[in-house]
Amino acid sequence: MLGGAAVLTLLVLVLLAMAFGPPRKVAARRWTHGLGLGLSLPVLGVMLAAGLWVGERVLPRDDGALKIEVHAVQWYWEFTAPGSDGPVMTRDRLILPAGEPVDLVITSEDVIHSFWVPQLGGKMDAIPGRTNRLRLQADAPGVLVGQCAEFCGLGHAVMRFEVEVVDPDDWEDALRATADNGEAEDD
Repeated sequence: MLGGAAVLTLLVLVLLAMAFGPPRKVAARRWTHGLGLGLSLPVLGVMLAAGLWVGERVLPRDDGALKIEVHAVQWYWEFTAPGSDGPVMTRDRLILPAGEPVDLVITSEDVIHSFWVPQLGGKMDAIPGRTNRLRLQADAPGVLVGQCAEFCGLGHAVMRFEVEVVDPDDWEDALRATADNGEAEDD
């Protein structure tokens, strides 16, 4: 992408330099077909091919990262994490291990929502009928706040959730404690 942008920038700078030089007679067809299409299409084609090739290699990864399902519903969030005794579901409370990459698999029940944890920089839309994936990593234990960043109806303002980042050794215990406190939802 950088190389393609550099070629196009260089072309524009050359054309700008030519504009300040002596006047020349050039046919409009030569400008349109020669430079407009003849140069742009190959450069953009190479950039598209590179983007598709790189994009294919990035999503999804199977590198052993923890996978947590995130499901948006008007007006709450459900998080399903793998536990040693089976999946653990929590409502409006996401528990992450510190210092480890986590893949969030994001879906929506009803309308478009947007999963956002500002302190982690992760934002991804939750779209009905579509599965989106977001990789986050929280570096230090603590409590963060997440929210829906897409207006999703009258209850949008209360569609917040808590992100508890714990030591990786305590992650399983934190999941069990949340389930034991009745914060897990059984549907």
